[in-house]
Amino acid sequence: MEISFANKQIQKICTDEKTARKELGRTGAKILERRLAQMTVSENLAELRFSDGSWHELSGNRKGELACSLLGLKRLIFVPANHPTPAKPDGGLDWSKITAVMNVEIVDYH
Repeated sequence: MEISFANKQIQKICTDEKTARKELGRTGAKILERRLAQMTVSENLAELRFSDGSWHELSGNRKGELACSLLGLKRLIFVPANHPTPAKPDGGLDWSKITAVMNVEIVDYH
């Protein structure tokens, strides 16, 4: 899958190990590295749906965003970067056609 970043801050956390450790701690940084590796080796988002990381669509004011678990309640938030966004007839995201994502933020939204 193709990965991009919404801004320089999330890019630095995701690509610089020292920054990731500062933001997430040693264990959180390792989990983030694993999630990004999972994204990189997958052809599409559907390959991740049932793998480690609790990959899921968000709802409410975060509709259209997706998340995967990091450490504790921290989540990596991302959006499909395919244009147009692949959708199923019922309006949900078509995970099998999402081949590019943009990482938006790391947050505890609970």
